[in-house]
Amino acid sequence: MIVLNGADGFTKPINDERNSIQNNETTLIVVDSRVLDRECLAHGLSSRDMEMDVVSCASIAEWRIMKDRYPPLAAILYSIGGQRPTDPGVGVEISRLVSEFDGIPVVILADTDDLVQILKALELGAKGYIPTSVHIDVCVEAINLALAGGVFLPASSVVAMRKAMDTGGDVTRPMASMFTQRQEEVVHALRRGKANKIIAYELNLRESTVKVHIRNIMKKLKATNRTEVAYKINEMFPGDMGVSG
Repeated sequence: MIVLNGADGFTKPINDERNSIQNNETTLIVVDSRVLDRECLAHGLSSRDMEMDVVSCASIAEWRIMKDRYPPLAAILYSIGGQRPTDPGVGVEISRLVSEFDGIPVVILADTDDLVQILKALELGAKGYIPTSVHIDVCVEAINLALAGGVFLPASSVVAMRKAMDTGGDVTRPMASMFTQRQEEVVHALRRGKANKIIAYELNLRESTVKVHIRNIMKKLKATNRTEVAYKINEMFPGDMGVSG
């Protein structure tokens, strides 16, 4: 479906005889806040004979307004552009989509193919992760795989995972792209509400060193206190509590 951003703020179909709507039995929605990007992507997907209607919208809120005009939803392609699943708010939105549309595969489209980001998206419930560096035909195959019950991973992530395994790297640290291993250990302790003295004792650090780590963590998260650190970490990495202690 080719769409235009109308004066009323909603997308509108143009040229009904030549747009992407094929009156199929299901619908794929392309969610992207960038008008040109989502229109071009929806048009490109439609040209690949996906056997479903392809509709672009700026947000899920807009889809709720439009949905009665289209067949039942089959899949969601959620484009986050240069954002990352570990970014504050983005992970929450992915989790919300997965929860709200239970049973409908959510596939992430993003500019980065960083392994940590891919693993985070899958941890949040996404059924595929497509980097924007791939050809549109790969995008089609990824969506079809998700519809068939599979999970799509880009080849680059599989290679990165293999290299990490061969070199003894740790691919199970979703916070690795943001914190050093020691900072991550301090973060896990903060999430449990432990005092600086306890953290220092358990990690065999000076209390002054713990304070330095906490200041650096707060700076990275743009947090003003320990409580805000814990809140933001819980939002960005739900369920990841590290090694208990």
